[in-house]
Amino acid sequence: MTILVVGASSQIGYFLLQRLRARGEPVLALSRRPRPALDGVEWLVGDLPAAVPALPPLSAVVSFGPLLGLAAWLRRGEGQGTPRVVATSSMSAQSKRDSDVPAERAISQQLRDGEAALAEACAARGLAWTVLRPTLIYGAGLDKSLTPLARRAMRTRVFPLPAGRGLRQPVHADDLAQAVLAALAQPASSGLILPAGGGERITAGEMFARVRHSLPCATLPIPLPAWGLRLARHAVGRLRGPLTRLETDLIADNGELQRVLGVSPRPFRPDAACWTPRG
Repeated sequence: MTILVVGASSQIGYFLLQRLRARGEPVLALSRRPRPALDGVEWLVGDLPAAVPALPPLSAVVSFGPLLGLAAWLRRGEGQGTPRVVATSSMSAQSKRDSDVPAERAISQQLRDGEAALAEACAARGLAWTVLRPTLIYGAGLDKSLTPLARRAMRTRVFPLPAGRGLRQPVHADDLAQAVLAALAQPASSGLILPAGGGERITAGEMFARVRHSLPCATLPIPLPAWGLRLARHAVGRLRGPLTRLETDLIADNGELQRVLGVSPRPFRPDAACWTPRG
């Protein structure tokens, strides 16, 4: 039997493929664009829900893409057999639910709608499923939050350091790959939505400081005080959400992740390799 990894070129996908190859698992990797050959992995070009090539019987489907597309694909009866399904959502489903920014509330609603649709599609086919809700992901140089900040600082030799008392819990992509494998192997995780944060809670300001210290070159720190950020939040509408969140806790309770899956993510100790794109 074969494991299908949807969104295999993502940051979690990069580490999951390494782990699956080490175990000798037959893997089909689906991505929107062709990818370089990789021993033990057959790359397919496609996109859920409609643009998927013919597949053999599957033992599992792991998806790092949009949940609504995965649910629609499963509802069509795709994916032969009764594969175990593990997918990722985001803690934004919870943390942005009551945001004062309409676009962020819409993102939260879309994530929750996707989770519900996946549960319904799997129930209709009798498939076991698990959803992971990660916090801010880092580690493969492919994220859209910390990596751009780090790479810009390496290029300009200047590092803005926003003040921020809100707690953060960055989670390494490889720890999420480990959680995916644990969910595939653990029947007790079926039907659960599991928050998944890093092993340490730190302020947003400390998180940025640690990113700066991880860089392979010296940078000039430019502190951005809280009063200046408040002014910017009111003056520039598109910054209202991101700047408000600097004072908001964006964390996850890892209790079930540890109890059900036995996974304890690492603390936030980034190094320069975390900001180098992989895959």
